[in-house]
Amino acid sequence: MSVAATNAESSRSKEPYVIGPDGMPLTLADLPPANTKRWVIRRKAEVVAAVRGGLLTLEEACSRYTLTLEEFLAWQKAIDQFGMPGLRATRIQQYR
Repeated sequence: MSVAATNAESSRSKEPYVIGPDGMPLTLADLPPANTKRWVIRRKAEVVAAVRGGLLTLEEACSRYTLTLEEFLAWQKAIDQFGMPGLRATRIQQYR
């Protein structure tokens, strides 16, 4: 392994991360931008994973993404009950 690759891995490993919905490490830098308007399944799942893993507090997530507590908790409940497909906006009526 090259020195550059080793340095990149060691600097990356110092940054806090959680395992994201796709099984890959998720850092604060990987989270959706604070001004996100279009909430696709993956982005919702990443925010829920970040909160559950302690990368963000619930209050930080709601503030950063201008979410209500009810909105975040609905995402979390949908994941718990139906997995990532439960986060689909077009399918929400089928899961209620």
